[in-house]
Amino acid sequence: MRIRRSLTLLLALAAAALAACGGMARLPVSAGMGPHPVLPEPERSLLPVVNIAPARGWPAGGSPVAAPGTVVERFAQGLDHPRWVYVLPNGDVLVAETNAPPRPAGQGIKAWIAKIVMGRAGAATPSADRISLLRDLNGDGVADAMTTFLDGLHSPFGMALVGNDFYVAATDAVLRFPYAEGDLRITAPGVKVMDLPAGPPNQHWTRNVIANRDGDRLYVSVGSNSNVAEHGIDKEEGRAAIWELDLKTGTKRIFASGLRNPVGMAWEPGTGSLWTSVNERDELGSDLVPDYMTSVKDGAFYGWPYSYFGAHADPRVVPPRPDLVAAALAPDYALGPHTASLGLASALGTTLPPPFRHGMFVGQHGSWNRRPHSGYKVIFVPFVNGEPAAEPAADVLTGFITADGEALGRPVGVALDKTGALLVADDVGNIIWRVSAAGR
Repeated sequence: MRIRRSLTLLLALAAAALAACGGMARLPVSAGMGPHPVLPEPERSLLPVVNIAPARGWPAGGSPVAAPGTVVERFAQGLDHPRWVYVLPNGDVLVAETNAPPRPAGQGIKAWIAKIVMGRAGAATPSADRISLLRDLNGDGVADAMTTFLDGLHSPFGMALVGNDFYVAATDAVLRFPYAEGDLRITAPGVKVMDLPAGPPNQHWTRNVIANRDGDRLYVSVGSNSNVAEHGIDKEEGRAAIWELDLKTGTKRIFASGLRNPVGMAWEPGTGSLWTSVNERDELGSDLVPDYMTSVKDGAFYGWPYSYFGAHADPRVVPPRPDLVAAALAPDYALGPHTASLGLASALGTTLPPPFRHGMFVGQHGSWNRRPHSGYKVIFVPFVNGEPAAEPAADVLTGFITADGEALGRPVGVALDKTGALLVADDVGNIIWRVSAAGR
C-alpha cells in the first residue's frame, strides 16, 4: 500500500511538472484561422506543452453564452459522455454516448502521465457504448422521452440513415441495422458491412460516417493511431484517411488520405462537395499546427505525417518523403491551433438569424496542449459560392471555460434539428444544448 501511494504521488508530481512545462503562444488564435494562417517556425522541447482545463461541469441553471439574436437551452441532460448527434427524418434525435476503448497498459511513463492528465479533462470515463433516442413530444424544444436505441456497441460514433438501413460507425467496423420510422429501439443484430482499422494504442478512436445524396455510397473517416507516425508508418495502414464504400458492390477504397484525424463530415449544399474537420499534429508549440476544415477531393493527399498545410515538412518524420510533401494539398480553411475542431454541420435549413444562414457550424472541443487555451466553443464559418468567405468566423456558443481555466463543458458534435435549431453535444456537461433564434 505504501509503495502504491508513493508511486501515485510520483506520477502526480510528474504530471504536474509536465503540465507546467511548455511555452506561451506568441500569436492569438485568430492568427491561425482562415485560408492563409500564420505558420511560425516549429518549437521543439523535451516535454510538450500541456495545459489541461480540469473538467468541472455546469452549476445548477448554468449554460453557455449564446450569440446575439439567439437563445440556448438544455434539450437533454443527465447523459453519459454524449459525443455525437444525428437527427432522424421524423425529428427524433440520436445521441452516441461513447468514449475511447480501453487503452493498453505498459506504454511508458509518458503514457501514464498522459492518462492522469487526460483524466482531469474528463476524457477518461468508461464508454457507455450506447446510442440513445431523444424525442420532443410537445415541440417545446426540450426532450420529453429518452430510450436506449442501440447498445452493446464498441465505441460507437458516426451514424447515417439510408432508406430503412441505419448505419453505425463503431471504432472497428461499420454496422447496418434495420430501421422503421418511429422506432424507439433496435433489437435486431447488426450486420458488418466494413471492417475498420482499430486497436492499440487507440489514439484516435472515433469513426464517422456520412452517405452521399444518392444513398449508394458511404464515406467513413478514420484517424491515425499516433501523432506523427512515431510507431512506424506501417502501423498506419488504412488510417488518416476517408474511405468510400459502394453499398451495391461492397467495394471500398481510400477516397482521400494524409488527414491526421478527420472527424466531422458534411456536404456543402451549393457545390455538393464533401467537407471534413481535421485535428492536426501536436508537440510543435502552442502556435502549431492549426486544425482545419477542407473540401475533400477524390484521390487527394493532405500531407500527414510528412507535412502540414501543404509543403511545410515535419522534420520529426523519418524517413522523410519529399515527393509526398510536394504532392500534399493545402487545406481550405484553418480553425486555430489545438482547438480540437470535431463537430461539423452545414447551415442548410437553419432558422438561426441571418449571420448564421450560409456556411458551416464547427464544434471546438478545446485544447489540452496550448497555453493559453483555445477552442471550447461553437463557431460559424460563413460561405460564399461554396467556399469560406473572407470575413472571420463568428462565435455561436461560448462560455464553456471559466476565467480560471476550468471546463464547465466541452462541445463536440453539432447538428440541426427538424425545426432548424442547432443541437450541440457537450461531453463534460453531459448535456445536449439547443440554440434557436430569439423569439421563436
